[in-house]
Amino acid sequence: MNNRNSALLGILVPVLAYSFIALAIFLSPWFRWQSNALSDLGHAARSSVAPIFNFGLLLTGLLTSSYALLSLKTYAKWTAISLAFTGFSLQTIGAFDEVYGFLHYIVSVIFFVSIGVTSIVYAAEKRSYLGLIGFAVVALSWGLYFIGFYSAGVAVPEMISTLGILPWVAMTALRAYRLGKS
Repeated sequence: MNNRNSALLGILVPVLAYSFIALAIFLSPWFRWQSNALSDLGHAARSSVAPIFNFGLLLTGLLTSSYALLSLKTYAKWTAISLAFTGFSLQTIGAFDEVYGFLHYIVSVIFFVSIGVTSIVYAAEKRSYLGLIGFAVVALSWGLYFIGFYSAGVAVPEMISTLGILPWVAMTALRAYRLGKS
């Protein structure tokens, strides 16, 4: 896969990720944004959609790391390394679902911290306001949740924080695509 084609993974990954999440939610009439975590969809013993949800995490984590290491590295080396780790940490959430208890909690925290850190790395490496905004969205979504500013399930800050980094990820994919050779 050449750099130009692998850059398209940066656009494909979020589409796949949110498609798997949407399908799992659609097939789970019990899921409520007000009271659930997204990971509740992946609980192997309690959720009939766990294979769909967890496969989605494993696949999108793999493709995120692939995008970072095959394409993004040509545009933003340090961001690529950090994003590859973020992709791997997303895979660990799918591998160690809620059945694993505290281990699942730890890998989930690592993932959400890593998306904030990767946003900061991108902001510093490319002097990007989008990276800073992404970090601010991640930090605010979790900060406001933990201080009780709004009442919702943990799925809400999970979704807000991942959506917050999409602008800079999409921008890097487009730039990597333009820089790639066909």
